[in-house]
Amino acid sequence: MLRSVKVLSRAQREEVGRLEERELLRRMARGDTAALEAAMDRHMAFACGLAGSVLRGHPRDAEEVVSDAFLALWEHAGQIQPGRLRPWLGRVVRNRALNRLRALGGELPLEEDVLELTPDDGPGPAEALEQTERAELVRALLDQLSPQDRAIFLRHYYYGQTAAEIGGALAMNPSTVKVRLHRGRKKLKELLLERGYPCACADF
Repeated sequence: MLRSVKVLSRAQREEVGRLEERELLRRMARGDTAALEAAMDRHMAFACGLAGSVLRGHPRDAEEVVSDAFLALWEHAGQIQPGRLRPWLGRVVRNRALNRLRALGGELPLEEDVLELTPDDGPGPAEALEQTERAELVRALLDQLSPQDRAIFLRHYYYGQTAAEIGGALAMNPSTVKVRLHRGRKKLKELLLERGYPCACADF
C-alpha cells in the first residue's frame, strides 16, 4: 500500500521557509561561514541577475557588487527578519549597482530605471527597521495599481525583467510596458511623498 504524502499548504510552506531562514540568519550572526555559503547557493543567481540587469556591459563590476552585497549580508545577518532575506539582499544589490553605474558615468534607460528610496549602505538596526517599513508601504501601494500594472512592476522590480521580456511574457508591446512603468513610477512616487517618504529618483 502506498504511503500517503502530506501536502503542505502555501502558508505552511512559507512558515517552513521562515523557520529555515531564521536558522540560517542565526548561524550567520554567530559566524558560521557554512551558513553564508548556503545563503549564497540559494540566492546567488537572483543577486547576479539583478546586478547584471543594472550593470550591463560591466560584468566585473556586477561581480564586485554581488560580492559586496553578500559581505553586507554576513555583517548584518542579525538585523534581518526571517522571511525578508531575499528582499533585503535585493535592495542592497540594486542600490549598490546603481551607485556603481553612476560612478562609471552610465545612465539607466527608461525600461531599466528603478524606483529608489533612500540608499541602503549597510544599515544599522534603526535604519533596517525603517527600510522594512518602507518596503511594506511600497508593497501596499502596489496593491493600488491595476492587476496588469502590478504584474509588470513585479516582473521588472522583483525579477529584473526588461521591457522586452515582460512584453513577450504578457503579449504586450515593449513600448507599452515602458509607458506603464513610467506612469506607475509617477503614481508610486506621488503616493510615497504624500506619506512623507522622500524619493531619491528623478522627476518623471
